[in-house]
Amino acid sequence: MSSDKTKHYPVMLNQILSIISPQHGGIFIDCTFGGGGYSRAILKYPNTKVYAIDRDKYTQHYANHLVKKFPKRFTFFQDKFSNLSKIIKSNLSPRAIIFDLGLSSFQLSDFQRGFSFKSKGSLNMQMGINKYSAYDVVNTLDKRNLAKIIKILGEEKDGQIIANKIVKYRSDKPVKSSEEFASIINDAKKNFNNYKKNPATKTFQAIRIFVNQELSELILGLTAATKILSDGGLLIVVSFHSLEDKIVKNFFSLYSNSDKNPSRYLPLNENKSDLFRLFLKKPLTPNKKELLENNSSRSAKLRYAIRNNSEFYYPKEFQKKFENYLTIEETRL
Repeated sequence: MSSDKTKHYPVMLNQILSIISPQHGGIFIDCTFGGGGYSRAILKYPNTKVYAIDRDKYTQHYANHLVKKFPKRFTFFQDKFSNLSKIIKSNLSPRAIIFDLGLSSFQLSDFQRGFSFKSKGSLNMQMGINKYSAYDVVNTLDKRNLAKIIKILGEEKDGQIIANKIVKYRSDKPVKSSEEFASIINDAKKNFNNYKKNPATKTFQAIRIFVNQELSELILGLTAATKILSDGGLLIVVSFHSLEDKIVKNFFSLYSNSDKNPSRYLPLNENKSDLFRLFLKKPLTPNKKELLENNSSRSAKLRYAIRNNSEFYYPKEFQKKFENYLTIEETRL
């Protein structure tokens, strides 16, 4: 399926526009450009500038349209958002930095890229600027690490059973397509016809996260964004699964006013300096109208916080909390 024929819905666009108020102008950073939905909406306001980033080379096509239309107000970088602080000047003072995590509709609908269960093309799952593909992971990683990745990054209780099935299958021939891979997982899962979702969903998530180092990228991206933002700048993150949301929630909690004193029996941490002002502890979710128009937004959660004027410090406490994810993603093939 051609990505040009796929309808693109920027998730929770109206909520984001109401938070960032582009009508007042300013500089905005779109860290996950994709089809350009957020950037295009922001650029409709005359006194705005947008710096957009995406690791996926196929997004260049959509970026070129905006570069041509807004040559003085739109700049695009083909890169990973973990390199944000290297790409963006520290004195830029953006009004908001936006992350829309997860797969875009274009990536999922392009069956040659292997993100879909129905894909008969190569078992790929690369978002761009990768060290290896899903084919490499599924066909070469040892059983113990394969099981760990599926269980932890996919939150799949049958990780060991699925890993056993994969290793047994590939001993005869390599797993070549995503459709073939999904079939192996379905065979490993008992009574898979009773599942509401495709039983391969969690394993596909795990392999995709590992291939693209998505959790490491998120942790590094949040850190870089915090370093760039100045007093009053907004950090906005839309996540789509529990691991992403857990990271974002903890990041805001640890470095905002919401985590001042976790227990009344413990002394206040006087050395801790807040980096953000957090106003909502619970995430925003899509409204009914958006769910009807775009069912894939159903799992979206939006969290945001406002940077204060405290001096940036490296979030060692946060990285230590999620060291397990970082270690898994560093596993060598």
